[in-house]
Amino acid sequence: MTRELTEITVVGGDKTGLIARVTSLLFERGINIEDLDQAVREGVFRMTTRVDASEMETSRGELRRALAELGRELDVDIQVRFPSDRDARRIALLVTKETHAPEALLEAEANGDLVDDGEDAEIPVVIGNRGDLRSLAERYDKPFYDVGDGNGNTDEGRLLDLLAEYEVDLIALARYMRILSPEVVFRYEGRIINVHPSLLPAFPGAEAYRQAKDAGVRIAGVTAHYVTTDLDQGPVIAQRSFDVPAGADVDEIKRRGQPLEADVLLDAVRLHLADAIAIHRGTVHVREDDDVDAQLGLSEAAIDANPDEPVDGEPLSRSETPPAGSD
Repeated sequence: MTRELTEITVVGGDKTGLIARVTSLLFERGINIEDLDQAVREGVFRMTTRVDASEMETSRGELRRALAELGRELDVDIQVRFPSDRDARRIALLVTKETHAPEALLEAEANGDLVDDGEDAEIPVVIGNRGDLRSLAERYDKPFYDVGDGNGNTDEGRLLDLLAEYEVDLIALARYMRILSPEVVFRYEGRIINVHPSLLPAFPGAEAYRQAKDAGVRIAGVTAHYVTTDLDQGPVIAQRSFDVPAGADVDEIKRRGQPLEADVLLDAVRLHLADAIAIHRGTVHVREDDDVDAQLGLSEAAIDANPDEPVDGEPLSRSETPPAGSD
């Protein structure tokens, strides 16, 4: 799980023989395939393979050239990311109207708090599907691009062009109120982080705070997760929870949740940038050699407040053993 592997992603139209052609090219160059995953959504094919290229019988440049040539022949996009490529640490903020989450990340970057001392990360671009947050981007001296059509629908071709132009390593959906298509998700899988206003898997989709109110929950929360093509079902990175007072309306629930949305998204981005987490078989794991300084679930105070007994099959401690003869 923690071994550094080279990642090769193939995205394009679905056609017979794609997998065989790519894997044969790798085999011929002494590259060992460790993991291979494929999917097709809305006619778009994606294959992600993680390979051990430490003893490959070619250079990195030659491998990239051969794969690019094969991609042109098959009319697909093939990208290679070696472990050392992951030092790019360039984050694109995707936004819509709400300021709390993007402002938290922009402020952290301005204060040098996105990564630990000695490391580097930057937010080179802010991209919106509406123009509402142009002034926020300008306040932090960031270029802003509106790739929407005026109704919130995204020109994903333009979006992909901007992500490539700015050589983006990570996409942070900072309350970006639009579902990304497989054309985007497949190209950046494992490198898109979203914040959702519920304790997933509860209340996925739109109006999560209203769903929580309608369900009458006493505890609600927020989740930072990696994005997949399945809506709000990607691997969970971290969560926060908060109390819902009796009679609280949707606005009050939202007021309690929004600061935690910003907090959990920032923590998730920091964990990703520090390479402290990895996705393995659909779930996020903390790397064994990392002492993570981040809140993944409950706070220490909340953990301490929870009782730790009784537990089925385990006797109560002596001081709490019921007196003889009691029911």
